[in-house]
Amino acid sequence: MHRESFYHYLMTQRQPDHPTDIEQFANNAFFDTTFPKQSQDFDEISKYLEETADYLPSMTIFDEAWQKYLDKMN
Repeated sequence: MHRESFYHYLMTQRQPDHPTDIEQFANNAFFDTTFPKQSQDFDEISKYLEETADYLPSMTIFDEAWQKYLDKMN
């Protein structure tokens, strides 16, 4: 079974009105043209976010989103 990318999952979480932290992360990632859209690798995405994404106020938000992604994929 092929697992969808984290970005693809994250896009299902977008919410324009009164977003939660994860929904806001998804909204911002949508506009990030260099986000690793095909990646399923925690370390690759985490490194990218730490070094590049100034729109993520806390890596805890990514950790929570990643766990929800894993829960959905399994």
